[in-house]
Amino acid sequence: MTIVLSNVTKVYGTKHVAVRDLNLEIQDGEFFTLLGPSGCGKTTTLRMIAGLESVTGGTISIRGQDVTTVPARHRDVAMVFQSYALYPHMTVYENIALNLKVKKLPKQEINQRVQRVAQLLQIEAILDRKPGQLSGGQRQRVALGRAIVRRPNVFLMDEPLSNLDLKLREEMRTELKKLHEELRITTVYVTHDQSEALVLSDRIAIMRDGRLLQVGNPHDVYMRPADIFVARFIGSPSINLIDGRLRFENGTLFVEVPVSQGEGLRVPLPPEIARKVETNGSVEDITIGIRAEDFVLSREPQVGQLPACVEFIQPMGAVSYAILRLPDGVTPIRERDHLVAAIGPDDYLPRGSHVWLAPRGQRFCLFDSATGVAVG
Repeated sequence: MTIVLSNVTKVYGTKHVAVRDLNLEIQDGEFFTLLGPSGCGKTTTLRMIAGLESVTGGTISIRGQDVTTVPARHRDVAMVFQSYALYPHMTVYENIALNLKVKKLPKQEINQRVQRVAQLLQIEAILDRKPGQLSGGQRQRVALGRAIVRRPNVFLMDEPLSNLDLKLREEMRTELKKLHEELRITTVYVTHDQSEALVLSDRIAIMRDGRLLQVGNPHDVYMRPADIFVARFIGSPSINLIDGRLRFENGTLFVEVPVSQGEGLRVPLPPEIARKVETNGSVEDITIGIRAEDFVLSREPQVGQLPACVEFIQPMGAVSYAILRLPDGVTPIRERDHLVAAIGPDDYLPRGSHVWLAPRGQRFCLFDSATGVAVG
């Protein structure tokens, strides 16, 4: 069930533009996530697809049919909200079966469909209970069941896991992934949780201030972010951003990060990346982005590596993170005052010890320091 948004804009009142000229094509059977911070326009976009919000400009089509002005009840979409919105006086069975009863389907068919959904969601044992007797995870499964039983063309999910604790969220992510693999119903999912988006999605659209910044599969948006905002928003811990400059020497283009004493970081750019950077002649100051797991740490001074001092270690089970400070007077780090590097859980780095840093091979991103846009 393909969904196409063409130049979609939503304006509240006369001034507040919630969504600006949004163009998206969501493929049939795809799990597509709208990701971004609060107020970026993702929920408004979802509600416009559902027909719960009017469109100020542009068009929305579902399966090739323009539904821009079609009422929500005629769009054949099922929405799962952040709040479970279950009827407290009804049993689980009655909550799931309600829409089928409204359609006046035969009792036998209703029972078959409810039982099938209950089996799929592993809630057969609680069909006779009422919502007040259920855990948060069970209630979320019932809300999903009520949507699934309708057999819609599209699922629309607005942060459905945000009210669950961490363990339940992780379990429900797995269940949602398995559910989508079995049903293959086009799903548009809204979240501000980048971990959720990376785990669940076939593709992710990152939004900010009503604008679309990037669309891609989880690997692409993680490894090749379109700008500094996307780079910072995707990944935990967030990417290390270090301001430097371009320098050409002996036929090689380098990213150089000088330090106050001695030689700093020098990263040679491969020819294919160097050519792309050189085509943008306006770029002189460059920001290099290196994720925590892509740092190589040396315990002895190394030419062309960045000196740092260990402030403390954050153990995280299978991995630990070293929080590192640069030498006094050196402040090339963007948006925070330290670097983060991943180390093994058994690696020992005493507080105050010195290390030297460099990216692992070509695992880094480059951004124009002035505009924040990716280069190379």
